[in-house]
Amino acid sequence: MEFEEIISKVDRNFQHAIETVYKYIHKTPMEHSKTLSNIVEGDIYLKCENLQKTGSFKVRGAITKISQLKDKVEGVVAVSAGNHAQGVAYAASIYNLKSVIVMPHNASISKVEATKNYGGEVVLLDASFAELFKKGYQIAKERNYEFVHPFNDPVIIAGQGTLAWEILNELYDVDNIVVPIGGGGLISGIAYIAKKLKPEIKVIGVESEAAPKASEALKKGELTEVELKPTLADGLAAKKLGDITFEFIKRYVDEVITVTEKSIAQAIYFLLERNKLVVEGAGATTVATIFDGYREIFRGKKTVLLLSGGNIDLTYIYRILLRGLSEAGKIVTLEGYALDVPGTLNKITGIIARNGGNIVDVFHDRMDIYSPPGYTLLRIIVEVPTTEAVKKIRDGLKKSGIWMEHS
Repeated sequence: MEFEEIISKVDRNFQHAIETVYKYIHKTPMEHSKTLSNIVEGDIYLKCENLQKTGSFKVRGAITKISQLKDKVEGVVAVSAGNHAQGVAYAASIYNLKSVIVMPHNASISKVEATKNYGGEVVLLDASFAELFKKGYQIAKERNYEFVHPFNDPVIIAGQGTLAWEILNELYDVDNIVVPIGGGGLISGIAYIAKKLKPEIKVIGVESEAAPKASEALKKGELTEVELKPTLADGLAAKKLGDITFEFIKRYVDEVITVTEKSIAQAIYFLLERNKLVVEGAGATTVATIFDGYREIFRGKKTVLLLSGGNIDLTYIYRILLRGLSEAGKIVTLEGYALDVPGTLNKITGIIARNGGNIVDVFHDRMDIYSPPGYTLLRIIVEVPTTEAVKKIRDGLKKSGIWMEHS
């Protein structure tokens, strides 16, 4: 299909999307962030698509696509580790179609259960994504169902473009829209529709440095498959863009930047603490740009950061909270050698409590070969109200005569 034909198909389906998706989804809120605005010396708005039906933007494209299949097929098939799975299962349930979702065997249990709750028949496979797609196409052919691609489809792209329409209807004078890049369907729809409605607007793509397929493709001038590394932004962990989405990115996206895993974790923690928003790693990459050296882009500008989804595994949140609290100095680890006699632990915990500390966990190792005679290794994780409290706890332990700080 020539690109002009693709554009024509997006245009036709965008109007259909506007008329269809809002019967079944939310117009998600857009919040001004005073803290982030102060940091960048500009105006930062958060587009909260993490509060969308099924927990992500994916439902927009899924409804746009599946709404046109209701009288043509009995069911649909999709391949996804999470958000597309839920979007397709939900959209299929609206139109009383069956859905089969092929997912990797190590997909989040919560995402698998959510997909089933939306009516999807889940097929779990221990296989690469290439093999998962092969299985998906095979099931679609055997059952005469329609395969719904997660991003490389003009109809899906048109559906995701409703986000640009929504943003500009509420905040037309925005200068920048920052969008996460997975397979490229979301940024393709947003960039094309945003530029059509406001040609001077700047659209910036962001991806984890662990999966830089768009950055590499633009650098080399051709579709490029990258080696994936572990990332908190699992929703962006595609090895390469689609041929259609690559064309959109080349033509309509102004810049693509990458962010570190540390900044993604920092962004998730920040959004939880300051904005009371649960945002998955992929969605938090846009905020991560502010913590990762890109503030100058936003100085003096009005910018919308798209929080594309909120389907984060709770075990991730636990780890990120501990890491964030540690970096903020609100959780400290006290490690040292404690006198190995009855009553020692009681005295140590008393010193911690008197100075405002709250013990989170205690590790006790009598087998440590480096412990001095008569002492045992003790590691205590403590919540503290201030850095001054930490100093008082350390001083109290030092003066107690029962504790030697680990050097």
